[in-house]
Amino acid sequence: MRVLQYLFALLLLPLLLGGCKKLVETEPENVLDESEMYKDVFDADAAVMGLYGKFMHLAEQYVVLNELRADLMSTTVNASQYLNQLNEHGTIAAENPYTSPRAFYEVILNCNDILYNLDIMRRGKKLKEDQYSARYSDVAALRAWVYLQVGIHFGRVPYITSPLSTVAEVAAIEKMPRIEFPVLLDSLIASVDRLPTLNDYIAGTSLITTVDGYATDKFFINKQVLKGQLYLWRGKGSDYTTAATAFKTVLEIGGTAEYDQYRIRYADIVDHNDLSVGYVRYREWDETQLINNNTQGWRSIFSRGQDKMFGWEWIWFLPFTKDFAPTNPFINLFSNRGGSYLVKPSQTAIDNWNSQVQKNELPYDARGKVFTWQNLNGQPVIMKYLYNYLDETSFTPVNLLQKEGKWFLYRAASLHLDFAEAANRDNKHRVAYALLNQGVNLTFGQSGEGAPYNFDGRTLSNPTYRADWYRNAGIRGRAMLKSAEVTGDSTLAIENSIVNEAALELAYEGRRWSDLVRIALRRNDAAFLADKVYAKLLKDNNPQAGAVRAKLLNKENWYLPFIWK
Repeated sequence: MRVLQYLFALLLLPLLLGGCKKLVETEPENVLDESEMYKDVFDADAAVMGLYGKFMHLAEQYVVLNELRADLMSTTVNASQYLNQLNEHGTIAAENPYTSPRAFYEVILNCNDILYNLDIMRRGKKLKEDQYSARYSDVAALRAWVYLQVGIHFGRVPYITSPLSTVAEVAAIEKMPRIEFPVLLDSLIASVDRLPTLNDYIAGTSLITTVDGYATDKFFINKQVLKGQLYLWRGKGSDYTTAATAFKTVLEIGGTAEYDQYRIRYADIVDHNDLSVGYVRYREWDETQLINNNTQGWRSIFSRGQDKMFGWEWIWFLPFTKDFAPTNPFINLFSNRGGSYLVKPSQTAIDNWNSQVQKNELPYDARGKVFTWQNLNGQPVIMKYLYNYLDETSFTPVNLLQKEGKWFLYRAASLHLDFAEAANRDNKHRVAYALLNQGVNLTFGQSGEGAPYNFDGRTLSNPTYRADWYRNAGIRGRAMLKSAEVTGDSTLAIENSIVNEAALELAYEGRRWSDLVRIALRRNDAAFLADKVYAKLLKDNNPQAGAVRAKLLNKENWYLPFIWK
């Protein structure tokens, strides 16, 4: 397709990847003038694809900031001083590559430039209205997502929505006026509420194609999910209902009689063609009979190809391939076989998985020590990002030079936990409890609540009836775990269980610090966050544990210095 031909050229253009309209006052003769680049829908598509190529450069920074600053990830003896600064919440060096906001703003400025030119194309009738709406909404939503990350990590930030025209303007970002995080949230919510559409690209759109063997339909941000997350973060008045409504739209995107897509279905006990923690039938009590391979069971969420079952779980991901930049950063970060092995699961995370009890009475969560991390060469290794790089059984690199893999951005389990968080804060405790634990059918059959909390999981034999949610197993049910107990205040108890379940289910997928900050802000309880980081450092025998706890009890210290380096 023509869009793919343009993609290779545009990835080389500083105009698209630099984030401003003119990076030099006199442009070289071999650089296209902007007016020559936005002629038709294929040029617009190439700009969007180039944007996502640039966005992928944030992958390592996103995972490191959101995991290492929290309680589930620790540094190894191989880690640099820059990683240790994050792990210990110490003084941040100006040259720390993980803490510079620059890479985030390069994507933001790129978005601003594309949005500016899409408006010109619309006025010039170079795009049809539906073509404009889809692409404008996608780019603006991606900008809002990046800004949310900037706000989470830096607190007070410059909010720029117009193109910058010179190098001097870009360099001046560090000195621009800044807005507080709550004000940023209001601005992002307003921008998303103004989007022309919240729908995904429809089938037949030229951007829905195949690139290097990957279908692109899951490459693009889900705008309903973004809306739900923004309202969940703000958490005022009816915001929780609005968030739940947006999440529910995605939960039921498959429509009536779609029992599997995004609905966390129960295990297939016969063929094990599922995404669940399961054991060979009639051998459920034997831990050696755990389904553990790249095409069946819970592990296959991260290892399987882009088949139908992949689509049941994944809402947003981006692939790293051998033929396209950037190079997969996660091999070097996580692997002790062919990588530098810089970070590892914290002892706190390991202990949490090992404190769970399966329904077959095995005293550990298989999502932990079997699937999310394993002991390789006597070292605990985070595995989620390595299954497409290491051999399926020997866990040695298939090819040291081919570091294929995926950036995991959002999936059905994330969606269920986000919805449950919103529902719980909206006083729909039973619904939240069901999605967190054993699912709709086993908890109440039919919720009896109005939208968006209406769930029907009933099954009838005479007459035969299967409601849309009858296969829903719940997050802990799919993991073959017993339900989390609710003691004391229902809202706080269920919310604590949701946060803990996210640690068990979603570890190292880039959301832990964000979860801790959001809950601590909501409760106005800095100790909620500080105590978890303290516990990690204490179990890791880090002498800075006490000092770090004292530091994090002041929420101003949750935010990184805004250093434009």
